[in-house]
Amino acid sequence: MTHFEQELVELKNMLLTMASHAESAVKQAIKALMTRDYDLAVKVRADDEVIDRFEIELDEISIQLLAKAPLASDLRLITAAMKISQNLERVGDEATKIAKRARDLSQEPPLKLTLEIPRLADLALQMLKQALDSFVARDPAAARALIPEDKQVDALNRDIHRQLADHMVNEPAAIGRCLSLMVVAKSLERIADHAKNVAEEVVYLCEAEDIRHSGRSKAARLPDQLTP
Repeated sequence: MTHFEQELVELKNMLLTMASHAESAVKQAIKALMTRDYDLAVKVRADDEVIDRFEIELDEISIQLLAKAPLASDLRLITAAMKISQNLERVGDEATKIAKRARDLSQEPPLKLTLEIPRLADLALQMLKQALDSFVARDPAAARALIPEDKQVDALNRDIHRQLADHMVNEPAAIGRCLSLMVVAKSLERIADHAKNVAEEVVYLCEAEDIRHSGRSKAARLPDQLTP
């Protein structure tokens, strides 16, 4: 292994460590929300600085490596790593938003309402894990396969918003708490969007095809003669 190849391995390992921190932040923020744990919510917000530092360091290393990259595939890996780190940093930001709402809600009476926020969190985190696994395995088919899962997340987010909107009409005193939970659901929906972005970067890395605005994976495309 050349020195440059070793540097690429280290870059990938740093990115995966950053991903682990981002996933943990989301899980801890949701745990703080569901258990009404004020101290845990505060800790999640404080830990966001760790993820921010990872992004800065990854960018600095990537810029140095870009000047050395001998192959187009190396360039794609480095640029994909930079874009994935940006998405992971934003996942951390969304975890911070959830933690802030969890902190505030822990000081309020709980809503008498059952919401599928834990399921929404599970779906978003599963998408993120699948996207990162596809990056590690260099598996564009797996990356393409997860992209349509975003629709399920969007639908569940809309259902939660409708349920909360109805509750606000019936219980005006709960409007503030309902709005906070809407923010939580929206943050989870955005985390799923970032997972989809990571998957699109994997496709670009492996196939040199930019599918960011295609709206669908190749696996989901109809044959040309059947496309309207």
